[in-house]
Amino acid sequence: MGTRKRFSLWFAILAFAVVAGVTGCKIQTPVAGPTPDLGPAPDVTFKDLQGNPVALSSYKGKVVLLNFWATWCEPCRGEIPLLIDLQQEYSSKGFTLLGASMDDDPMKVVPGFVKTTQFNVGGKQETMNYPIVVGSDDIATKFGGLLGMPTSFLISRNGKIVKRYMGPLNEAQFTKDLESQL
Repeated sequence: MGTRKRFSLWFAILAFAVVAGVTGCKIQTPVAGPTPDLGPAPDVTFKDLQGNPVALSSYKGKVVLLNFWATWCEPCRGEIPLLIDLQQEYSSKGFTLLGASMDDDPMKVVPGFVKTTQFNVGGKQETMNYPIVVGSDDIATKFGGLLGMPTSFLISRNGKIVKRYMGPLNEAQFTKDLESQL
């Protein structure tokens, strides 16, 4: 089953759960937001857009925001201006953002998207300015799976997952979380 179809199924299940919760059924739905102390980040290796291996461990010593996203995901696209801004503001302080595309055919759609799609960042049109890698279901599973996108993980300098964010980032909360790690 393709990533888009799988997420459509998950969203349908989540919608049912929300409706069931409103009508009094006792179905527990996941709550968007950070989850404390998730332990060490898995030892995973992505591929960059040129097909070269990129080990997550190669970023040890930096604070990393690993952002699982897709070109077709509207909430993902909506948070990209914030991600561009965060990369610009904090990269000199030991932070990097790593965007893991979960598109069905990433090598076909993502390179063009990254090069040509512009986003309004502080009144300027900008393209994505952070490393983009290819995610996979296997890698996502090692992070506990994805209930939706975007899903992001804040990883400390020593490789521990500090927070998990489901859905678009809340800028004020994320900035506070990030600055506590720098």
